[in-house]
Amino acid sequence: IADICRRENIWLHVDAAYGGTAALLPEMRYILNGIEKADSIVVNPHKWMFTPIDLSIFFTNKPAILKRAFSIVPEYLKTSEDSVVDNYMDYGVQLGRRFRSLKLWFILRYFGTEGIRRRIRNHIKMSSEFSAWVDDNPLLERCAPAPLSTVCFRARPAGVSGDDKLNAFNERLMNSINSSGKLFLTHTKLNGKFVIRLVIAGIRMNERHVEEAKQLINEKLTELTAN
Repeated sequence: IADICRRENIWLHVDAAYGGTAALLPEMRYILNGIEKADSIVVNPHKWMFTPIDLSIFFTNKPAILKRAFSIVPEYLKTSEDSVVDNYMDYGVQLGRRFRSLKLWFILRYFGTEGIRRRIRNHIKMSSEFSAWVDDNPLLERCAPAPLSTVCFRARPAGVSGDDKLNAFNERLMNSINSSGKLFLTHTKLNGKFVIRLVIAGIRMNERHVEEAKQLINEKLTELTAN
């Protein structure tokens, strides 16, 4: 893709909104292999770096082109400092914005690089353990690889066959779990299959929460299959 973009003079943007944070770990750096061929990349610390919403980090190696794309400067917005500082109104649609970066600065100062790495590494470890639990459960199946902290799975109970019935069953299962108020799961569709997603990314999540999630999933699964 990068070679095609370079040949055709197309801007290549990489959306690493969630997964890019994992590259803070030396053992996960491979997920950004080839990133040097991109024109820009975005990472959202509010997704997996413990920062309150909303905050995105945008990198580009072509700031002059970005400025040409967005900059509209009427006379009343020109100042004598324009040649001295970067005016961020020239790099996006908004002319004015909140000082979003302060909250990320606090996170970085408080936890430090190693503190953030420890938490992300632990999230990946807990995700791997949850994936193994799904794989070992005869009533569940994992629906995608889980190299980071998101696990996609669905129930496959005996007596429920066909994608339509399985989709309906899994939607009921997810709604039943969420209505308990103890756990909140989301969904997606993979190849037409309704798939439940468990994400381990909260700053206070630990092994106890994962164990409680397993128990609740088993409990609601047993209730639904009994009915």
